[in-house]
Amino acid sequence: MKNLKKIDLFNFNLEIGKVRPYIPLYFETFGQPVGSAPVVLVNHALTGNSTITGENGWWNDLIGENKTINTNDFTVIAFNIPGNGYDNVFGNLISDYKDFTILDVARIFWEGLFHLNIDELFTVIGGSLGGAIAWEMAAQHPTKIKNLIPIATDWKATDWVIANVLIQDKILNNSDDPIADARLHAMLLYRTPQSINQRFKRKQNNVFEVENWLTNHGSKLKNRFRLSSYKLMNHLLKTNDITKNRKDFVTVASQIQANIHIVSVDTDYFFIAEENRETYQNLKKIKENVFYHEIQSIHGHDAFLIEFNQLATFLSPIFNTQNTHKYVNA
Repeated sequence: MKNLKKIDLFNFNLEIGKVRPYIPLYFETFGQPVGSAPVVLVNHALTGNSTITGENGWWNDLIGENKTINTNDFTVIAFNIPGNGYDNVFGNLISDYKDFTILDVARIFWEGLFHLNIDELFTVIGGSLGGAIAWEMAAQHPTKIKNLIPIATDWKATDWVIANVLIQDKILNNSDDPIADARLHAMLLYRTPQSINQRFKRKQNNVFEVENWLTNHGSKLKNRFRLSSYKLMNHLLKTNDITKNRKDFVTVASQIQANIHIVSVDTDYFFIAEENRETYQNLKKIKENVFYHEIQSIHGHDAFLIEFNQLATFLSPIFNTQNTHKYVNA
């Protein structure tokens, strides 16, 4: 059962110059009380939310008691991106979704942390959209994070990502069944032809099984997600760029003191591994504490939600408390 807490933010200045009079920031905490243990911030992906572990937790395989991110040892926090609708308060949805950027979301998350008297983070981790927010958080406060773990993501939106965001936006604004139809397109970005062909093998019972699978994904998302939320989360994906109004990537990244663990998926057709390998090679020239891990999977982008054993292998040394120096929040 979700146990949402709320932080009230007032007169928040958006990147585009507008002022948002009020933003409610909902979140959940897991494990140790705030202020008593190192803090791990988990950023959710496009259709995700703050329930990362426990009942209906979407990352139960990695987070919990005696798991890779052990809630016996850490305070784990997850914010809901404002407007994702998880609080079920209709008035908190955001209709002017193009006013917001990932830079705004990262600042909102930092404001939430400062409200909780958290000035440093042991780790910021997130997949896909959540990982992009993690990159921006590190760019905004380069000395306040010990471990930065962006998974299946990038520090910038490539032309390929921007193009697909446009297609999603067109579907969401023009389809008679926008959430379901947009989800059908998105699922083909999140998986691979090999994964789908291997799973369904052209089987059919009146209709092809792959068609049923896609239709069910669309229906399930429509039942739990709001249209305005989908529009906002999709739009955020194209606003990711830690060099915007800053200097070049190497200069910006050189200020980030965190250990950077880049995790990509070899078959990711959305945030492609080649981009992450290039990022790693550029970072190696200026940082010693940068590491690259690659999930090997047939499943594409969604492998970060499927290949838990590989992910746990990469993450376990980071979260092994025997290797963790004593850490106290400022």
